[in-house]
This record gives sequence, structure tokens and C-alpha cells, in this order.
Amino acid sequence: MPSGRQSAPPAPHDSRPPAVAANGARPRISASLPSLSLAALGVVFGDIGTSPLYTLKTVLSLAGGKPDAFTVLGSLSLVIWTLIVITSVKYVTFAMRIDNDGEGGILALMSLLSVKRGHRPTIIAVGLFGAALIYGDGAITPAISVLSALEGLKMVAPAFNPYVLPAAVAVLIALFALQPQGTAKIGKALGPIMALWFVVMGALGVWGIARHPSVLWALDPRHGVEFLFAGGATGFLVLGGVFLCVTGAEALYADMGHFGATPLRLTWSALVFPSLVLNYAGQGALVLGDAPTADNIFFRLCPPATLLPMVVLATVATIIASQSIITGAFSLTRQAIQLGWMPRLPIKQTSEEGYGQIYVGPVNWLLMLATLALTVGFGKSDNLAAAYGIAVSATMLMTSALLFIAMREIWHWSLAAAGAVAGVFLVVDAGFVAANLMKIANGGYVPLVLAALVYGVMWVWHLGSQSVSARIQERLMPIGELLRQLNERHIPRVPGTAVFLTRAQKDAPPVLVWHIKHNRALHERVFILTAVVESVPRIRRGTRLQVEEVAPGMWRATARFGFMERPDIPALLRQANALGCKLKLDDVTYYVGHETVIRRDDGKGLPRVVETLFAYLQRNSLHVSDYFRLPADSVVELGREIAI
Repeated sequence: MPSGRQSAPPAPHDSRPPAVAANGARPRISASLPSLSLAALGVVFGDIGTSPLYTLKTVLSLAGGKPDAFTVLGSLSLVIWTLIVITSVKYVTFAMRIDNDGEGGILALMSLLSVKRGHRPTIIAVGLFGAALIYGDGAITPAISVLSALEGLKMVAPAFNPYVLPAAVAVLIALFALQPQGTAKIGKALGPIMALWFVVMGALGVWGIARHPSVLWALDPRHGVEFLFAGGATGFLVLGGVFLCVTGAEALYADMGHFGATPLRLTWSALVFPSLVLNYAGQGALVLGDAPTADNIFFRLCPPATLLPMVVLATVATIIASQSIITGAFSLTRQAIQLGWMPRLPIKQTSEEGYGQIYVGPVNWLLMLATLALTVGFGKSDNLAAAYGIAVSATMLMTSALLFIAMREIWHWSLAAAGAVAGVFLVVDAGFVAANLMKIANGGYVPLVLAALVYGVMWVWHLGSQSVSARIQERLMPIGELLRQLNERHIPRVPGTAVFLTRAQKDAPPVLVWHIKHNRALHERVFILTAVVESVPRIRRGTRLQVEEVAPGMWRATARFGFMERPDIPALLRQANALGCKLKLDDVTYYVGHETVIRRDDGKGLPRVVETLFAYLQRNSLHVSDYFRLPADSVVELGREIAI
């Protein structure tokens, strides 16, 4: 069973991002760059792509009063340059170049900097809490996106107002119900719609700019700087609203493994970024022309005849916006499971076009419940905006800190160079975190509480797994002693192959000792297997399996898997046969241990609350035979009690 700890030597790091499946073979990547880019529009860019629905309205509302030219140009300049500095420079230019064999996100970055380069508790804590924060804000993203779009119905006809909230709930339920279809199918279906959204959004922006071209002065960053410092406390609070324009940037990094860095960079630079800038500028131009800001500025860009179709298109686009955070949560969950920080959960591979395209059922439904609760509890997008952004801004700050370490240790930059580049990101992110902290009393505590719960689950599972492994190690029998007993007791050998899965990386595994004790017989061929999860996403086939023959007909093997792979033991046995083990693959019985966790009576175990929570998580985690893809009719489970 996976050890949950990366105690084996780290796998050789290859800077190329090969996609290697669980059996060591490279999966077929048939999609072209254009098709991947189009699919990425339907999965990755929805969140950041629908931010114009509410961002500028929120910023101008925080600025207070009727916005004048100074306020409009300053606010718009802050939005545009936030998009440039955080998304274009920090994530697209720098972060996506520091990948862990093709995988992105704060957990992959944490693994690259901690486990592969020595155990670093501080880096691990930063990475884990940053990942937990993404779950926290992830529950708010679908709620605020869908509500902000459907609220446009009130501009079509005020009579629609009572139906906005029920409609949002129905749309969200449908969105989460579609997730088992997989990101590939969803991306192919919604990618063209999202492409239309960005084209229309850019065109509306051009129409607005044509009415007041002077709005383009906002491209000068001095307007943003002057507004920020001249506004005093108000200018500082405005940053909390400005940050809404980049809330999807961290999910973009986490979703890098789904489609690859090149399609994401191409799509961002060629379509997404220009459309966002044009639309924000078009909204600013309307406000310069004395358009009211009390309702949705975005929909005021639309000609009256197109208002209802735009509400429909915006609703579909916000569904896609929610998709980006959901797929990011799936990616983070699998990384956390493989690194030993979350219980085993059922993970479904949904496409052959990319190993990162997965579905995690429990995460999907729990996220749905949290999102629906927030939607009903807050009721309006304006209320949710007060709670939105805290968690993601904190995650971005932690990512910047890890990027600084990566620049020093991966790229070997000087302290001055790394400090100059990462220092800009840290200052910007710290400013956004400070501004967003002002939202805590107005609902900002919600994502922080959700993140704290996820973080707690991670630590409880890891502490419990380590304690179980330590207790097992205490009761191991040396392999030489086992062989001596086999000879002295004349244990009969029966036809067939027995595969014993164990955490133990040396000596005789307890499950094998117990089998002999209770059955008083042993198969003529014995394969003892330990699966170890390494700190790289994937392991090359030639270095995956190490086998040693400890006695005639008995082999001990260590299989190494990356944290983005799902072990496939039957496929592994075929590889072992190719290495000369001569196993009878048509007559294999798998033996696994099932631990029942109990409390130690010597007072040296884990705290009671940790032990109780871990026992609950273990009982409800994915069964080990399912995790390893073992044939159900060939598995023998031996139960045992482990006192922690």
C-alpha cells in the first residue's frame, strides 16, 4: 500500500513534461494545439473571463459617490495593470515555466521544492494551506458568477427579480451534475461558446471605447498609482474590488496539467487578455459618459435588442467560469492523495487526450453543497463580492513566496535577481491580501473557515498515516527469520501466485506472516510488493519497478509511482514477468491488510481527537483493492488492529 511518505530515493527529475500512464506507458495525446486551445477556453478561462460582469461595478462602488474621470481612469488602470502583472507576467510568463514535470499548481510547486529537495516543514505547510484556500474560494466562484449573470434579467424586466435566485440554484445543480462527463467533453462542448463570449465581449468593448476614446488613457499606469495613493483609505479598499479581475489566475496554473502550458499561453495572449482589456475599457467609457453605476455596467454595453441574448450567453459563460475552479479542485485533490495528504478517493479518468482530465466524485458533490449553501445564504452577487477574493489572494501570496525559492534553487538566480522579480509579486500580492482582509466581517470568514477544514483534514490524515506506518515497522519480522520458519515448519507450497501488498519496504510484511500463521500454507510463487509515491508527477517505465529474488520462487519488489499516477498492479505484474519473475498471471491471489485503528492504551499515541478523525477518514476512504485496480474475485483481505 502507498506509504504516504516519500521515503524512497527521489526519482530522477526530467525537465521535459512526459505524460506517462500508471503502467509506465506514454498515453496517446491525439489532440492538436488548436483543439486543445479551444477546449482550454471551455475549462480554464471561464472564471477570469467572466470577471467583467462584476469587477468594475464593485470597484466603483467601493470608490464611493458618483465616479469622476479621475476615479474611472484610476480604477480602470488598476484593473488593467493587475491583469498584466499578476496573470500575464507572474503566472503565464514565470509560474508556468516552473512546472513539476508538466504539472502546475501550488501543490506541485510545493512537492518540487520540499519533498524532492529534502523535507521542509515550512514549505509543506505553506503549500498545503495555499491549496486548502483554493477550495475555500472555489465554493464562492460558481455562486457569484452565476448570480451576477442572471441578475441581468432584472434589466430586461424587473418582474424577473423573484426568479433570479431559484434559477441560479437550478443552473448550479445542473453544472455539478454534468461533471462526471469529464473536462474533455465539457471543454469541447463549451469551448466554442466561450470563444464566442470573448469575441462578443471584445466587440462590445470596442463599441464603448468608440464613444469615449479618452478612456484609453487608463493604459498609462500612472493613473492607477495616483488614484491609489490619492484616495487614502478608500484607495486601499478599492484594491479588494480590483482583485476580482484575476481570481481565476491561480486556477489557470493548477489546470496546466490538463492541457499543457503552450495552449494556455496561446489562448491567453491571443484572445482572452485582449478581450478583457477591451471590455473593461468599454465599461469605463460608458461611465465617463455619465452612465449609471448602480446596476450592472457590463449589460449597459449591450444594445437594447441584444440584452436578453447577452444575459443567456453570460449565464452559459458563468457556468464555464465555475468549471475552471472545479477542475482545479480535482487536480489538487489527486495530487494531495498521491502525496499522502488526503484519504484515498475514487478518481475517474475521463479522457485519453490528457492524463490530467479526471473526475473526483466526493469533491464534486461536497463543493456543490457548499456552493448552493452560499448562493442561498448570500442571495445576491453584491453580497458575495464582499466575501470573495480573500482565499485566492492569500494563495497567490504563498505561490509568490514559493516562486522566489524556485528562482533561487531551480533556476539558480542570484539573490538580487530573484528578489527583484519575486519581490514585485510579493508586494502586489501582499497589498491585495491586506485589502481583502477588510472583508472578513462582511462574509470573508466563509472561505477561510472552509479552507481551515480542508487543511485540518490534510494534517489529520497525514499524521494518522505516519503513525500507522510507524507501528507496522515496529512489528516486522526479518525476511531471513521467515525463510527459516518456512523450512523448519515444513510449510507446504501450493500452486499459484500470491501477491502481498505492504507498506513495509524491508523484512517480511505482517500480512504475509499472518497468512502463514492462519493458513499454514504458502503459494509456490510469492511476490511481495511495496508501492511508493514519489515527488514527481510520473515515473518512466524503465525506472518504475525494482525486483529482488530473496529465495527460490519468492521476490520482493518496490514500485515507484508519481503523484499524478494511479497504480495499476495487474499491469505491474506483467512488467515483473518481463524482468524474469516467472509469475503465473492466470492464477494470482492478492493479499491486502485492512487496518482497524484503535487508541493506544499507553498514553503515547496521537491525541484522541486526531485518532478519532483519522479512524473515520480511513473507514470512508477508497478501498485499497479499488485503488490498486485489483480484480475483486482474486482479493483476500486480512484484518488487523493498529493502535495509534
